[in-house]
Amino acid sequence: MLENIQELIDQYIDLSFSVHRKGESLIRDQIGSDLTNDQHYILRYISQAKSCTSSELAEEFDVKKSAITAIINRMWEKGLVERTRDEQDRRVVYLTLTDKGNQLYVDCEERIYKLVESFIKKFDPKEIKQFLETYKKLNQILIESKDYKVEE
Repeated sequence: MLENIQELIDQYIDLSFSVHRKGESLIRDQIGSDLTNDQHYILRYISQAKSCTSSELAEEFDVKKSAITAIINRMWEKGLVERTRDEQDRRVVYLTLTDKGNQLYVDCEERIYKLVESFIKKFDPKEIKQFLETYKKLNQILIESKDYKVEE
């Protein structure tokens, strides 16, 4: 049984790495040279949230605030995001998309949706539903075990 577990773990690691690497590459191709994948994910988050802070982004993407600040600075220089200070607490800065940022996001999303749609059409609806349920369960397990450390 242990050998079988090892095989399953190896398959999972190999598949996960391959799917992630190839998926990110295909998305990067759809985004083009205007954005990095990280910038696209941040545009997506801000678009859905309408407004957020760098701290919120750092928590959502599980990175240090300094990493988010560097990305946001580059996006601000490109005219994609706008910074607005809170009237009551000047230390708080809200991030929103500019018209240019929103348009770039919409254009990228259309291309990514077409890409993903081309893959989804290769599965029947039952397979898609089962895959999404399994993927959601894996996501929840990963969220719950975020601080898990393997004991030596």
